Amino acid sequence: MHTYSLSLLLLALPAAAVEIEQRVDALLQRMTLGEKLGQMSQSNALRGGISPEVKAEIRKGRWGSFLNAGSFEDRAEAQRIALKESRLGIPLIFGRDVIHGYRTVFPIPLGQSASWDPELVAQAARIAARETAAMGIQWTFAPMLDIARDPRWGRIAESLGEDPYLASLLGAAMVRGFQGASLDAPDSIAACAKHYVGYGAAEGGRDYNTTWIPEAELRNVYLRSFQAARAAGVATFMSAFNNLNGIPTSGNVFTLRQVLRKEWGFDGFVVSDWNSVTQMIAHGYAGDAAEAAFKALRAGVDMEMNSTSYYDQLKSEVEAGKVDLKLIDEAVRNILRVKMRLGLFDKPVPTAPDNAAMFTAEGREVAKRLATESTVLLKNENRTLPLSKSIGKVAVIGPLADSPVDQMGCWVRDADPSEVRTPLAALKETLGAARVVYAPGLKVSRDVSRAGFAAALEAARAADAVLLFLGEEQSLSGEAHSRAFLDLPGAQEALVEEVARAGKPMVAVILAGRPLTFQKVTERAGAVLFAWHPGSMGGPALADLLFGDAVPSGKLTASFPRTVGQTPVYYNHMSTGRPPVPSDLGIKMGMPKDPAQDTAKYIDVDYTPEYPFGFGLSYTTFEYSNLRLSSPTAPMGGTLTVSAEVANSGAVEAEEIVQLYTRQLAASVTRPVRELKGYRRVRIKPGQKQTVEFTLRTADLAFYNERGQLVTEPGAFQVWVAPNSARGLRGEFRVTE
Repeated sequence: MHTYSLSLLLLALPAAAVEIEQRVDALLQRMTLGEKLGQMSQSNALRGGISPEVKAEIRKGRWGSFLNAGSFEDRAEAQRIALKESRLGIPLIFGRDVIHGYRTVFPIPLGQSASWDPELVAQAARIAARETAAMGIQWTFAPMLDIARDPRWGRIAESLGEDPYLASLLGAAMVRGFQGASLDAPDSIAACAKHYVGYGAAEGGRDYNTTWIPEAELRNVYLRSFQAARAAGVATFMSAFNNLNGIPTSGNVFTLRQVLRKEWGFDGFVVSDWNSVTQMIAHGYAGDAAEAAFKALRAGVDMEMNSTSYYDQLKSEVEAGKVDLKLIDEAVRNILRVKMRLGLFDKPVPTAPDNAAMFTAEGREVAKRLATESTVLLKNENRTLPLSKSIGKVAVIGPLADSPVDQMGCWVRDADPSEVRTPLAALKETLGAARVVYAPGLKVSRDVSRAGFAAALEAARAADAVLLFLGEEQSLSGEAHSRAFLDLPGAQEALVEEVARAGKPMVAVILAGRPLTFQKVTERAGAVLFAWHPGSMGGPALADLLFGDAVPSGKLTASFPRTVGQTPVYYNHMSTGRPPVPSDLGIKMGMPKDPAQDTAKYIDVDYTPEYPFGFGLSYTTFEYSNLRLSSPTAPMGGTLTVSAEVANSGAVEAEEIVQLYTRQLAASVTRPVRELKGYRRVRIKPGQKQTVEFTLRTADLAFYNERGQLVTEPGAFQVWVAPNSARGLRGEFRVTE
């Protein structure tokens, strides 16, 4: 940055920011090229403890950051050396994958999103930040903001679902929770918006795979949640693994420099994903490590995670005149700026972890509330649920009834399984151990042995109701855990068939890291609860739901396919020129001259999802009526009020998530058949009715056209106030010039 432009920048900044920029610039002028490249390098070398070799490297400024960085004592010693024994005293920044909790484990992010509760999600991230900071870690690689439309992809577990509007709200809430009111507060950590960008659109649902996303789709769907994180003040971004439209995202000038830096004005730093700089060689985008380093630096990746091409290659490239030193200075400036915002230069090195911050009563309460709000009721035939506490005995059956590790889900490296409250333990506490008959039936979810079936059937026959805990174990979801089939693994369906022979009422509780297909189980069970991987307090949350101490309110944020052959399936798709209708099934015997039955369908399964986005039942029923629009037209730049009455026609007080959708019927580029534009959580007592009102701005209807311009276009619109994306009251309006 030239002196003149820096001076103009400083004039526009508040005093604290001016001081940071001045300190960064002064420090940068004192740094050698080797020290600069060290700041741009992140190592995994502390994973097994701090060796004499690593200590020596820290003293000479070899590393700017460590991830997976050993024990608290290792981190404290490494930081002490960096601050006190290195030439310039530049602190290290320690990163960790704190995805849905550190010691207190909250539901997986996909589960959290089913709560539709940004404030509760923010509370969970705040608690995770306190625990993380107490252990001398200042940076988390979260939130993951990839829009995920394919449940085969293992990392859908880390996502906030398929809708960019909701993912934006929840992602921004996570950023606020992690970073708190001020980044330099003792209990705040830097958040990292990942994986930038388009990673969730991997072909075939296979992790790390290629993505092809037109620019309009990229801006309308995949960039929106990242832009919301930027607006929330996220400190860092992470470039993704994937090849995006022929250019790997860790070398993508358009996404990193044009969009992130120029359009959004981001001034934090960008870290690569693990080895994603040198993996551009395997992509076929770089011929060797030197070219990979240059292309990543040119694109705007400031810090290289794990691989060492920056440090190994860029010094000679600068000396040979192949790389402009200004690019390196810019990257280092971005890194130092974030370290100063975190207060790392001024904070004392911690001497002991703050164990009082770990697994607190407050954390457990938030974890339980979030697990409760995340659970989605998919079926409740003849009011099977809630069960009466006066019931005699219940049979608890299934491989996930008492499996703490599996209940936590993926990315839980720092949790203590002994602190996890399982459904079995919680049910024994609710009913008393004598009224709970436990027979797992299968050892793990993938078990194909039927050796435990007889005991499970005996337990069912001895009970008044059967609670089945089924789904996926921890190891089946997350990074590099894509699945080609989405059914319940192992012999779980056979176990359900066997237990059904007892003829007792059955409730299926499914714990998983992704949407699954389980129609045979649904046919057998009177009720189905989908609990995701619910975390530390999943057991007590489920016990409350099963026995009516809590009422389900969760709504799906990812569509559930009827079969894996439908994937990807998502609600906000485009129409076709020959749209199908739900009953349009089977082979039609028409003639070529009469193609009325030739529609965008399958001939062997309904094209609609098994459970649509936004779906979720309650222990009561809600009736929607009296849709009203404040006007049939809205002038450009104006607003429209949309309202409907929602009545609780059942016998239980409960919360309903009332959703607002729109569709533009014709535009310069085709628009989705529905788009979520808002929602309200309302609590309604039995027999009562509430008017739920939304304010819809014409700006809320804007989209990016084929030229990359954000526009609102006049025309005809449909609007729904709805319980989910497949139903609702429909109205119409026009936006006028």
